[in-house]
Amino acid sequence: MGDNYKFVQNRICEYFPCHEIGDKEIFNCLFCFCPLYMLGKDCGGDYSYNEKGIKNCSKCLLPHIKESGYNHVLSKMGLIMERAKKSIG
Repeated sequence: MGDNYKFVQNRICEYFPCHEIGDKEIFNCLFCFCPLYMLGKDCGGDYSYNEKGIKNCSKCLLPHIKESGYNHVLSKMGLIMERAKKSIG
């Protein structure tokens, strides 16, 4: 069984690639909207907060790297589910 489900590119997207990257061949569009955004400081990516307190992930390539992004996102899914349960009450 292959790992083709871990990597996808949408080269016809008007935003491709949505982050600056040297080698477009390794840019993964699978997590177009990062599921780690809600983790704040625990996401593990390269982010900052602007003056209004909004998280800025424009410099983050973590979920978009072909060889490691998918595995990193999956490694954080337990934390995401834990926080989701807490938010339900």
